[in-house]
Amino acid sequence: MEEKIITTENAQPERKKKILSCIQPSGIPTLGNYLGALKNWTKLSSDFDGAFAVADLHAITVRQDPKKLRQQSNEVFALLLAIGLDPEKSIIFLQSQVPAHSQLAWILNCYTQFGEMSRMTQFKDKSLSHADNINVGLFSYPVLMAADILLYQADLVPVGADQKQHLEIARDIANRFNGIYGKTFTIPDPYIGKSGARVMSLQDPTKKMSKSDPNPKSYISVFDTPEQIMKKIKSAVTDSEGGVYYGEGKEGVNNLMSIYSCCTGLTNEQIEAEFQGKGYGDFKVAVAEAVIEELRPVREKFDYYMKDTAELKNLQAKGAETANRIADRTLTKVMKKVGFVIP
Repeated sequence: MEEKIITTENAQPERKKKILSCIQPSGIPTLGNYLGALKNWTKLSSDFDGAFAVADLHAITVRQDPKKLRQQSNEVFALLLAIGLDPEKSIIFLQSQVPAHSQLAWILNCYTQFGEMSRMTQFKDKSLSHADNINVGLFSYPVLMAADILLYQADLVPVGADQKQHLEIARDIANRFNGIYGKTFTIPDPYIGKSGARVMSLQDPTKKMSKSDPNPKSYISVFDTPEQIMKKIKSAVTDSEGGVYYGEGKEGVNNLMSIYSCCTGLTNEQIEAEFQGKGYGDFKVAVAEAVIEELRPVREKFDYYMKDTAELKNLQAKGAETANRIADRTLTKVMKKVGFVIP
């Protein structure tokens, strides 16, 4: 019998898994957002079939100024391009430009139990911080998130600790629907990749860096100027010891070392060796310079896209067209199974 030899020329390429990630247009992300998540999205887009959305529908659970929301949505879309996501290889789109998200969310609302939503801890937390606007959208937010994921038949979803519960409910909803109507949705799994840096506040390194912090010295915006970055890192909290090494009780230094490591690729041991015998002044300048160089190409590309509004709109339209085509395919399948009349 002749032996069949499979070569790279005739072998079937393995299907890439699909991954979906969304970001709200709630202002320019911090250095923490960038190093902890966004920086890894470019690699994700190479390893998987990626869909990346600006989640502007999710943003309106909190009252928004319309002009500001439009501006921030454009800025975050431009940022996704600036960090290196390629619109020729990944789907990059504005969520509100794909009506199927809202349509599927309504259908899935009818397959989600009130008790399930009542147990969502994030709803309880946000209700406390927005007591004057506890709206139904805030309550059913996880169902819209489930629709986001299930529309694109995502195999994987990158999740942080605060989103695990939402992915679990998306899996429950998908399994319930599949159990009633047969295989319809891919059951998504959490994606736990190489963990990015957990960047802490520059002024209180026991707290996570956040753009909502009332002290602007506590965080670095992705688009801070080199002068602002240098000034903020020079004023970062350290300790009175003066030695650059990673250890207990040195939260401020540990935080700066983590930032420096992410920007340079150096290990803690290599950083300690580099700054042996040197003080915090030299160390902070080096950290600031590394951050400035890390963010420089992102800022330059962002400025390019924000100035070329015609190209930005063109890329938004192309992304929406591709996203609509895929999302409508899933929505039509769901509508048929539920019993709606399809035109």
